[in-house]
This record gives sequence, structure tokens and C-alpha cells, in this order.
Amino acid sequence: MTSAAPIRRIIHVDMDAFYASVEQRDDPTLRGRPVIVGGSPDGRGVVASASYEARSAGVRSAMPASRARRLCPAAIFLRPRFDAYLSVSREIRAIFRRYTELVEPLALDEAYLDVTQNRLDEPYATPLARSILAAIRSELDLPASAGVGPNKFIAKLASDWDKPNGLVVVPPQRVEAFLRDMPIERLWGVGPATAGRIRELGLETIGELARFSLTTLERVLGSYARTLQDLARGIDNRPVVPRRVAKSRGAERTFAVDLFDLEAMQTVLADLADEVSSSLREIERPGRTVTLKLRFADFRTVTRAVTLPRYVIEREAIRAAAFELLGRIERSDLGVRLLGISVSNLRRDDDPQLHFPFYEEGDVD
Repeated sequence: MTSAAPIRRIIHVDMDAFYASVEQRDDPTLRGRPVIVGGSPDGRGVVASASYEARSAGVRSAMPASRARRLCPAAIFLRPRFDAYLSVSREIRAIFRRYTELVEPLALDEAYLDVTQNRLDEPYATPLARSILAAIRSELDLPASAGVGPNKFIAKLASDWDKPNGLVVVPPQRVEAFLRDMPIERLWGVGPATAGRIRELGLETIGELARFSLTTLERVLGSYARTLQDLARGIDNRPVVPRRVAKSRGAERTFAVDLFDLEAMQTVLADLADEVSSSLREIERPGRTVTLKLRFADFRTVTRAVTLPRYVIEREAIRAAAFELLGRIERSDLGVRLLGISVSNLRRDDDPQLHFPFYEEGDVD
């Protein structure tokens, strides 16, 4: 790996089967049993999280719940409890901040930590990562995996390498060997379409792409070619950025099997609205603009947005807006591979709290 940037010590922590693990922790009768969190298998639900017992039967996130039941008939299906997951996420982040103030959450269940300078004055990242995982296990009774590397890209790849309860350390001198034989899809931003264009050049692995002519890559991939080759060479100078004042909150799902049915899409949107509502309550900031994102099977992406007359935070209002926006999109014969909801135009702290009806548990259908 060659880069002018100074060597950093980055940890990526990723909770293992987070939603399902929280459910197994909170109900000990579920431990050791296949648990699937998501929509109903009797309808058009989608898997949000699957325990490792369910994964051993082939169940994966974003899979139709009906297919998950066929693969794992003994599975226990549970509706998501986003408020519970949010509460646990706050406890996890409190543990992270004992070690460094440079914590960049990516979602409820994962974050980057820059421990180059840390609160314990520990010169090495590996013992810090071990300590963090031990604290999560002993204090929260939850499994987690971590990756340690000289940058965010390497740390995240490493955290995925040995799940669950794994710790993989990739020092700078091992980066090239770590990446060399990985398929090109492991690079950020390389989906099926981009991978196909790269393979037309005769490239299959990250190592091959790292050694390839940048000029030729640019002819095929444009300006993104340089960034992609930097990643292939283990170069990623992006800093770990603690969460700043939020401009929006969102959630999305990519599906293992494309959706065609309107009811199935509405079921997913209802779950996403629940997740976005919980995320907004975390920062206590409602918003006025709801945006729907839809990606078809041919990777064509369509977005629609509506600005509401009042600030909203409750799941019902977000869901209703998303349903309305879905109705505005002309649907083709192609299936839908991704759905997402985001809420922006958030209330500033100095805005008056006009019409701010926080969601109450009693409002649930």
C-alpha cells in the first residue's frame, strides 16, 4: 500500500445479526433457535435480520419472508422492535466513546472508530478492539465482530471476514495480500453492472484491478476509475467523522429477489417508515420533506419527494407520505430491487415546535 497520508489505526465494529441477537438476548427461550425479524411470512414481508441459526439454513437479510420460511420451517418470526434496537445502539455507542471521541456511526449496528489517538493512550489498535468487543459481550450480552486496519475501507472489509464474534487485524504491510484475491465486487460502488464492465477488461480480482492501466480503466469507468483503483491498492484517506448536525434520516432495503407486488412494496415501506421514525426520535428532530427512492431491476433509480405542511416524526405520517409517493411512480414490468425512505428539512433547534405530535405507543395499529 502506498499513500502519502500518515498511518492511522481504524476499527470498524459491526454487531452480529443485530436485531435477531437483541431478540434472543431479551427472550432467553429464543437462544439457540432460528429467529427471523421482519415481515410476516404469510404476507409479502421481507427479512430484516436473521439469527445465525436461521442463516445456516440459507436465510439472508432482504429475502422474502415466505421464502425464508420454506428454507427454515422451524424459524420463529418476530416483528421489528426499533425502539428497543435504538436503545441498545445508544448503549453500544457509549462504550465506543470510552475509547475515542472519533466515532462515526453508519447505522444502529455499526460504526468506525479512529483510535490513532485514544483516551487510554494505547499505541496499538488490536488490544482496544479486543476490549471493545469484550465490553459489548459482558455488559450488553450481545455478539459483535471487529476489523482493524489503516483506513476505513480495510477495517470494514476485515470486520466482515470472520463473523460472528470475529476480530481480524490487517496491518499496513498485509493490505496488498489481504486484497489480492478478493473478487472485484468487494470494492465499494461495484455492483453487477460495473462488475460486468470491469470483467470485459479481463479483470476478476482486486489485485488484478490494482495493477491494471488507469488510462484504460478511465475510458471504461470515467472519473470513478481512479478512486476504484486507489481502493484496490488499499488507499482510502477518508477521515472518521463524528456525527454532525443531521440534515436527514433515512433507511433502505435491497432485495435478494425483485419485488413486483404493490402490497409487498407497501409492507417494506411500512417497516422503513418505522425505522426512520425511530431514527428521528433518536435526535429529537422531526422533518417536513419525505423522499421515496425506488430502484428497478435494470438499476434505473427514481425518486419522488413531498414537503408536508407540518413537521412529522410519527411512523404513520411518514408511511402515508411514502405510500402516496409510491402511487406517483409509473411502474414498469421490471421488478423493484431497492426501496428507501428519507426525511429531510429537519426542524432546527431554534425553530418553534409547532405541530410536533410525537408518536405514542397507544397510536400503533
